[in-house]
Amino acid sequence: MKKIILMLLAVVALLEVNAQKLPELDASPADIAYFRPDGRNGDAVIRVIYGRPLKKGRTMLGGTEAYGKVWRLGANEATEVKLYKDVTFGDKKLAAGTYTMYAIPTEKDWTIIFNKKLDTWGAYSYDEKLDIARVTVPVSKPEKEVEAFTIAFDGKGDTAAMYFAWENTLVKLPFKY
Repeated sequence: MKKIILMLLAVVALLEVNAQKLPELDASPADIAYFRPDGRNGDAVIRVIYGRPLKKGRTMLGGTEAYGKVWRLGANEATEVKLYKDVTFGDKKLAAGTYTMYAIPTEKDWTIIFNKKLDTWGAYSYDEKLDIARVTVPVSKPEKEVEAFTIAFDGKGDTAAMYFAWENTLVKLPFKY
């Protein structure tokens, strides 16, 4: 009798587990970009964790994401960058560590912001007083329209660039370490 009751309880427990509703996939999935100058298996210099919003037929830059306003540089949580070494972006040297990255996009240039407040959602609690550095870089156009916001790296040796691409916008942030 005990075995039958235990088996019935086990079946009920399994049915309860299977009945749990799992969350839907995020519309703006998280992604990670690494800069490893020696290839995939080399030591990382920079890691960026960000959300990848999709255009989905909308005007994003200058539309949903207004020009001239602080933007989280992606979707969901604010973009986070970890520097494994001291890195100089433009003429601003940043010590190894973890920072939040924001941008102020315009049609002609973007100001990339490194801020010391971590674990923030969007740009709602952005505090300019916590900025570590700001670097302004020009906007160019990618070869073709970019559907999903993308952060990528290019370069070898001690000089490279971090790229931000979305829609018909491409921004190159040079750095050295």
